[in-house]
Amino acid sequence: VAIKGIERELICPACKELFTHPLILPCQHNVCHKCVKEILFAFEDSFADGGSESSNQSSPRIKISSSSMDRIDRISRSGTKRNSLTPRSSLFPCPGCQRDIDLGERGINGLFRNFTLETIVERYRQAARAAIAIMCDFCKPPPQESTKSCMDCSASYCNECFKIHHPWGTVKAQHEYVGPTTNFRPKILMCPEHEMERVNMYCEICRRPVCHLCKLGGCHANHRVTTMSTAYKTLKEKLSKDVEYLISKESQVKAHITQLDLLLKETECNSERAKEEASHSFEKLYQVLEEKKSAALRAIEVSKNLRLEKLQTQAEEYQGLLENNGLVGYAQEVLKETDPSCFVQTAKQLHVRIQKATESLKSFRPAAETTFEDFVVDIAKQEEILGDLSFHSNGLEIPEINEEQSRMYNKALISWECPGKTDSADIYVLEYHKLNREEESATWQKIEVCSKSKVISDLDDNSSYAFRVRGYKGSICSPWSREVILRTPPAPVFSFLFDDKCGYNSEHLLLNPGRTSVESRAGFPLLLGSERMQVGCYTTLDYIIGDTGIAKGKHFWAFHVEAYSYLVKVGVVSSNKIQKLFHNTNDVTSPRNEQDSGHDSGSEDAFFDSSQPFTLVTLGMKKFFIPTTPAAPKDPASRILPLPSCLGICLDCDKGKVGFYDAGCMKCLYECEVDCSGIMYPAFALMGGAAVHLEEAVTAKYGEYRADI
Repeated sequence: VAIKGIERELICPACKELFTHPLILPCQHNVCHKCVKEILFAFEDSFADGGSESSNQSSPRIKISSSSMDRIDRISRSGTKRNSLTPRSSLFPCPGCQRDIDLGERGINGLFRNFTLETIVERYRQAARAAIAIMCDFCKPPPQESTKSCMDCSASYCNECFKIHHPWGTVKAQHEYVGPTTNFRPKILMCPEHEMERVNMYCEICRRPVCHLCKLGGCHANHRVTTMSTAYKTLKEKLSKDVEYLISKESQVKAHITQLDLLLKETECNSERAKEEASHSFEKLYQVLEEKKSAALRAIEVSKNLRLEKLQTQAEEYQGLLENNGLVGYAQEVLKETDPSCFVQTAKQLHVRIQKATESLKSFRPAAETTFEDFVVDIAKQEEILGDLSFHSNGLEIPEINEEQSRMYNKALISWECPGKTDSADIYVLEYHKLNREEESATWQKIEVCSKSKVISDLDDNSSYAFRVRGYKGSICSPWSREVILRTPPAPVFSFLFDDKCGYNSEHLLLNPGRTSVESRAGFPLLLGSERMQVGCYTTLDYIIGDTGIAKGKHFWAFHVEAYSYLVKVGVVSSNKIQKLFHNTNDVTSPRNEQDSGHDSGSEDAFFDSSQPFTLVTLGMKKFFIPTTPAAPKDPASRILPLPSCLGICLDCDKGKVGFYDAGCMKCLYECEVDCSGIMYPAFALMGGAAVHLEEAVTAKYGEYRADI
């Protein structure tokens, strides 16, 4: 094999130089020993400096990619602190495949040295410097050219020095020697985990050599292993077959190389053509701008000359008002006329001119404006358009933001998709800005995303945001998607679970294991309860509250009510009224006590204000019922709204108000006052077949999870 033909395989992916003491990473890529240490030190400095760019300058040999720097916040320090020469971090991205590599507690010491690769690199170096001899390490100056190297002594000798240091009949005479080399490898490969043990097995799970102690009680105890000789034979057979197959396909490889050469030339020609077209396009833009510039300057110059002419004429007119000058001087001469008829003939017109001059003195106004505000060129929109100027391709689809999958809750989850269902873009750019009536031109905030969803934090409460997205494939980008406006909740999101202890009726209600969903069992116990009731009476509502209370501040939470639900009540209850809530007898009495029944209409409002121990609204049969209050509409039909797919409640303890929202668009459906003297708890009541599910909080990994699905 021509050793110079495999140079590409002998280059370290980190330092881009020939391997020096290469180590085998768990992902099976090779990296120089020194490079691994420098990468670990570089990432440790990045942690200390918060991932700043300056922390990446300590090692000129190592260039950490931007994608790796973006993942610094995901990489935590692990391993034990040894000494100042050993990096404390043991987790870093592989320079070859960018996968996160965990070196474990032993760090670099747990990696195998690739002696086979090291030998091949040394042969390459020897072929590259064939004219440069390896000198004897023991000759007196000047040293002689070495003729052999001792693998046991790790040194090179000339013939005379070798005889002196390896005398006949001694132990050293049995040392193994080879031709001159600088690559000295140990005869026996030792286990990095157990330094005194020789590796004699191969772990098929981890794909690495191990010793018998690793198998007995180490991290490979439950792994499938095979003998080293079997692994050697198997892997050598596989590698030989693969090499033979590639050699047999030499003609096909050469055909591909020829095709690639043609593609290289075609790429060169097409790139030059694209450059010419781009230059021509920009030249057209320059020409348009030059024409617009010339027209604007001409308009300003014409306006300037016209204004100067008017002001100059006005200045001359005022100059004539001075004594013995212009109009005043002429009037003074007319006054000298003694003939009445001649004087009257001339003075009449002169008097009119004098009166106009007198009036102009009383209200002085310049004949022309000195400012050129009307000639200010507004280029804000053009700047934005030019800023978005890029290569557009008809083959790159315009992404569309999916409003159904996008959510606004504790964080914003923005999801999008391509109409053709093909992932033609390599990366997406998501932009968003807060809608503010005071600001005419908002600044878009930009985020680069590799997937088709993104979780955004730190958005202001009770605010509307506009979102748009575009795809990039290399230097080509798609047009912007249609802008989608979403609104954040009116207050910070309040997290809680259903309480399975306080008043929870396990016979009628069913909680899921996570206590995020509750369902009423419309089964046999309910039928028995209805059978015991008198005609015209209602069965009991089953109540359940949240396990966390609110003492102050403004909070928001959301939930879903199943469409099949017959009757659900939602709202808040005070801690000092919880007992009254669970022992309320009005639920099983006559319809006369039902506030919406139509009986005793004169006392219903008083009952609602004073007797109700909680504030709830009624949901059911896909409807939202606004409670009967003095401020509510008199028409019953106007108090019935379609039930939103997601309902939200906003409690303001400081103002003593509770609002019920359509959580999809954050629109308030109903708001009323509430007594917040005690600790307030979310409250729910169910009857018949019904179910309520608390809204799931948006987490940082939520978008990745959805993308995987």
